[in-house]
Amino acid sequence: MRILLIGPTAVGKTALSVNLANRLNAEIISVDSRQCYKYLNIGTATPTKEERADIPHYNLFIIDPATKDSVAKYEERAKQWRQQIEARGKNVLFVGGSTLHVQCTIQPLDDVPKANEKNIANLEAQIEDQGIEPLFRRLQKVDPEYAQKMDGMNTQRIIRALDVWMQTDRPFSSFHSDNNTISVPDDMLVFGLHRDRQTLYDRINQRVDSMFEQGFLEEVKSILERGYSLQDPGINTVGYKQAIRHIQGNISREKMVKDMKTKTRRYAKRQLSWFRRWDFIHWINLENTSSKAAQNFIAERVAAKLNKD
Repeated sequence: MRILLIGPTAVGKTALSVNLANRLNAEIISVDSRQCYKYLNIGTATPTKEERADIPHYNLFIIDPATKDSVAKYEERAKQWRQQIEARGKNVLFVGGSTLHVQCTIQPLDDVPKANEKNIANLEAQIEDQGIEPLFRRLQKVDPEYAQKMDGMNTQRIIRALDVWMQTDRPFSSFHSDNNTISVPDDMLVFGLHRDRQTLYDRINQRVDSMFEQGFLEEVKSILERGYSLQDPGINTVGYKQAIRHIQGNISREKMVKDMKTKTRRYAKRQLSWFRRWDFIHWINLENTSSKAAQNFIAERVAAKLNKD
C-alpha cells in the first residue's frame, strides 16, 4: 500500500509522518527536491536523527550538492526503494511537498528527452557570462507556465526546461501530464495537511528563526568551506541564497531573515495552489485536528482501502 502525505512547507508533515509510519508498518520516502542533498540539513528541515531513529527514511542526504538531480532521477530512485520496501511486506509512506516530485509519485512522468550536454554547456556558459536573469526571461517567453511554477530563479530547472525546448521546440511543461487530470493508482491514498493561512505563515516565520538558533549560518559557512557555491545546483535555493549573500557582505542580517521568510511564504502559497487542483486529496486541517485524530483518520481510510481490495 502506498500512502502519500503532502502539504506546504512548515505545515507539520514530519512530526505526523514519523508517528504514522510506526502505526502503519511503513517506511518513509522523502518527496523533496532538496533534502536529497548532503550537508543541507538545517536549511531544508531534514528529519533529525532522533526523528529517523525508529523508521527507515529514503532520499535524504545522498547526493553531492554539485551534482544535478532531477524529477526523473527521483522517480527512478523512488521506484526502486518502493519495490524494496514492499518486498519486505511493509507499506510505503511518501512525505513531502515538492510539487513535480509529488506529481510523478502519483503518476509517472511523460517521456521527456534526455539532457543534451552541448545545450547544457552553452546555457551554463551564458549564465557564467551574463547571470541567470536573461535565461529566466527567455523561459518566461517560451514556457510561461513552467516559469511560474518554479521556486524563484532555480538555475537547474531553468537550464533543463530550456534544454528541452531547444531540442523539441516544445515547452517543458507540455511534457508533464495535465496537473488537473492526473489519476491516483488503485493502491495509493493521498492525504493533504493544511492550516489557516496566518497560522501557516507564523509557523514559517518561526521555522526560519529556529533555523538560526540551530546554527543555520554555521551550516552554510561549512558548506562554503567545502568549496561549494551558488553555482552548485544543490545550494541554489531559498535560504542558502540569502545566507550566502549575507556572509559575503552583500545584505544585512535583517534583510537576509526577512527575504527568507517572504520567499518561503510565497513558496508555500504556490504549493497549496498546485495541490488544491486535485480533488482526490483527503484534506486534514491541523488547526482543529490533533495529531492523534489525524493519525486515526488516515489509518481508518488505509484499513478500509486494504479491506476493500
